[in-house]
Amino acid sequence: MAISDLQLPEGVQTHQLADSSVLASTLANDVAQRLRSAIEHKGHACVVLSGGRSPVPFLEQLAQQPLDWSKVTVSLADERWVPVEHEDSNAGLLARHLLQGAAAQATFFGLYQPAADLERAAQLTDAALAELPPIDVLVLGMGDDGHTASLFPGSPHLSEGLDPHSPRRCLPMLAPSVPHQRLSMTRALLASAAFTALSVQGPGKLAALRAALATDAQRMPIHAFLHDPLDIYWCP
Repeated sequence: MAISDLQLPEGVQTHQLADSSVLASTLANDVAQRLRSAIEHKGHACVVLSGGRSPVPFLEQLAQQPLDWSKVTVSLADERWVPVEHEDSNAGLLARHLLQGAAAQATFFGLYQPAADLERAAQLTDAALAELPPIDVLVLGMGDDGHTASLFPGSPHLSEGLDPHSPRRCLPMLAPSVPHQRLSMTRALLASAAFTALSVQGPGKLAALRAALATDAQRMPIHAFLHDPLDIYWCP
């Protein structure tokens, strides 16, 4: 089965790459090209990225792209509610694998906020995100359960997180099977991106995409994004 075998909605473009290395380099090149275009047209660019282990090769490739990083704001689609020093912090991941060398000149806009509880942290992050520049490029991932960012099936705030008209930019989210509480950008904010890429690898993720197309966003939240303009980058 190939990505081209899926019956995808109009507006969804697919890129089938040979392997994970080619996917990382192709996506990094395409993202950098769009950031350069944004800088050329308006003097600044904003990219929102996803954490986890899978994006590491892409992040390292992106860091090597010729780009005026001093004119780029980098943020995250979601974050575990842990300080940046914690080994599971997505901000820490970006610090290690992207914001090095020339890319260290970028402005980083983190989601983590110290607070008495997760709800208060999400409120602080929500207010802070009012200052985030318009998103030029968004790079999403997807779990086998169909979650994207930290919009998890079964999370108490999922309906609000998926509401395209929600006034919230950030919500507290819970991942059912992992220990850390999460902060996630809402679909309302994520869908404002000028260009959205979804990076997925392997037959398992392809099967998850097929399942997501056949169900609804409550069961597999990525379903909501498959009906927006989207470029899917996939390799076997």
